[in-house]
Amino acid sequence: MASSSTPLTVRQDRANHAARSVTALFGRRLLFLPGTHLAAVLWQGRHPGGQVQKERQEQGAYQGNRWLAALRRARPAARLLLPWHYWWQAHYVDCLVDTGRRELGGGATPAARFSGPDLPSAGHLASRLVTGIRLRNALTFVNSYYDDMAWLALAALRLDRLAEETRRPGRRRNAKVRTSLALQFDAACTDDLGGGTFWSKKRDFKNTPATAPVSLFYARTGQRAKAQALLDWLDATLFDPDQCLYLDGARLNRAGEVVVERAVYTYNQGPVLGALLELGGDDNLARAVALVDAVDRLLTLADSSVLRCEGTGDGGLFTGILCRYLALAAADHRLPEATRTTAARLVTDTAEAFWSGRRAVGAGEGRAGLEGRSIFSLHAAQPAAETYPPGAAVELSTQLQAWMTLEAAASLP
Repeated sequence: MASSSTPLTVRQDRANHAARSVTALFGRRLLFLPGTHLAAVLWQGRHPGGQVQKERQEQGAYQGNRWLAALRRARPAARLLLPWHYWWQAHYVDCLVDTGRRELGGGATPAARFSGPDLPSAGHLASRLVTGIRLRNALTFVNSYYDDMAWLALAALRLDRLAEETRRPGRRRNAKVRTSLALQFDAACTDDLGGGTFWSKKRDFKNTPATAPVSLFYARTGQRAKAQALLDWLDATLFDPDQCLYLDGARLNRAGEVVVERAVYTYNQGPVLGALLELGGDDNLARAVALVDAVDRLLTLADSSVLRCEGTGDGGLFTGILCRYLALAAADHRLPEATRTTAARLVTDTAEAFWSGRRAVGAGEGRAGLEGRSIFSLHAAQPAAETYPPGAAVELSTQLQAWMTLEAAASLP
């Protein structure tokens, strides 16, 4: 398998830099409570060009987005309360687990910590983050969206496995997370529309964003029949044979007919790919090969292997999620060498684009200690200086996306 021309040690250093940048800019205690951690959904730097330019920048950043405007006016503690993006925090847990695995590769000693020997390890910080999520979510891990809960269940499972490998067994709390959320998934997977998983507790829409990560969770927890049934439903209902990609979702219309929402999103392909690889078998692996090829043909920018990105808000996470699972394909020797090479190229080229387009936090732009941290663009092929110039409102989702992509690149041989 061909690998990136960038040495592995350099890719690992870049992932560490992304981890330090995101945790420094966005991470903090929840309402100053000890033993907690949570990410603010927005970081607002100071504009170096004076108050008039700053106000003009803010008007552009917040135009048509009232919650960002409210968040900008809120006091620091209140910013953690407006608004609440549960699944962004779940992916923050996953990113910290990625960093923790690299720490483990470095010997799991204080010297190997991404944040320095005097600060928490990534795994420890991830555990505090799970605590923060529960407290912020009204003392429960259950919410109204099954896809949100699936992402946290997957992250908590990986966190426990990291704890086992570091010989520090995970808390019973993490087992309770999985148990309580598994009951939610069982309730969401019904025979309505022929199978699949409901997206929300409105129970009027079944889609790939919920079905795929729930299938992957079932596969990783030994419930293979349930996982395969969900994949079979996806293949029968939401797989587009012309594109070899998975469509968004399906619902019943007033006439009782199944209506398919035909939008194609990058991140939906990721957990499907993960579930196909986790379950294995000739049919699943053949579908994984076709899926990687389709991503390469249809979800990249013109004349490049850089994956397209899907903007801000929730879309700011999409490409990073896809890269996470492409990295698994790149390392899976059951797949043909050409497929593994393609998957690796998609990840490393997108990571290179994010890295090349980053910009440093300038002097006076943020509080002491932030100078030199990086802000990554919301589009891999566009410089952060253009998408997030000094004084702009930077969303957590887009920074997690770049961090995820750099972690995926750092995991490759």
